[in-house]
Amino acid sequence: MSRVGVIHNIRSRRNRGAEPAPPPAGVLMATPNSHDELDAALAHFAAEEVDLLVVDGGDGTVRDVMTQAPDHFPDRTPTMAVLPSGKTNALAFDLGAPREWTLEALLESAARGRTDRRRQLEVFRAGAEAPLARGFIFGAGAFVRATQLAQRAHRLGAFESVAVALTLAAAALRTLLGGPRSGWRSGEPMRLSFESEPLHDGQILLLLVSTLERLPLGVHPFGAHVPDGLRTLTVEAPPKQLLRALPPLLAGKEPSWLEAAGYHRRAVERIDVAAEGGFVLDGETYPGGEYSLRVGDAVEFVVP
Repeated sequence: MSRVGVIHNIRSRRNRGAEPAPPPAGVLMATPNSHDELDAALAHFAAEEVDLLVVDGGDGTVRDVMTQAPDHFPDRTPTMAVLPSGKTNALAFDLGAPREWTLEALLESAARGRTDRRRQLEVFRAGAEAPLARGFIFGAGAFVRATQLAQRAHRLGAFESVAVALTLAAAALRTLLGGPRSGWRSGEPMRLSFESEPLHDGQILLLLVSTLERLPLGVHPFGAHVPDGLRTLTVEAPPKQLLRALPPLLAGKEPSWLEAAGYHRRAVERIDVAAEGGFVLDGETYPGGEYSLRVGDAVEFVVP
């Protein structure tokens, strides 16, 4: 790599209250505090012909950088790398980046040419030509409520896999114990179109989509061996046989009764959604409406 630029998020969990260490000689560093400042930093990196873009932050910082980077690197997003400094760090987990990975160790891996590719998940508003955001983990329905539970876990000091475990347990318990009118069981109306499949219009408890290969805690909601693309799990509401379904859903197993009970797994290139409820992309909640999820270009990431 001939030119390295680092986006250091001073608000990420592990970066708070500490000044960033001076970067190695020849490495550019920016500490943007807003989307406008991030835009300016990426413009500067592009002018300096940065070809390795390091994100020192969490999944949300990666999402923001990937969303804005193509405006400044129109031909190709630079090779990227992640120093996991956020609350969950799902992308870093998938890439195998250790919690204590340093910039120096990262640069050594880059010099050895150690990289892996991940395809982006792009969210387009209806009629828009450019994506609203790019990321890796999308969720609607109960996922929005689960994200709110995760924020509570973070405030209690639980992060990464511990926070994921607590959130899954709390969400499952609320769904199991909730009454028929509880939002945890009744779901919300969604109109879903999965490429060539018939339109689905009804109550959906959960829509979960990702392009990652591994999720925290080693859960496999999309199945054990899923083709490339938008890996999806759709759960109809109210959920049937949930207590029986949870173990195979989390373990990636596919018993024959799961599909008939309303638990659907797919791998597609595009999903069209109409839902008034909001959705979450890499930790950020967005308003609902009509939008589409599409597979974006693959991004090269440095790995240990």
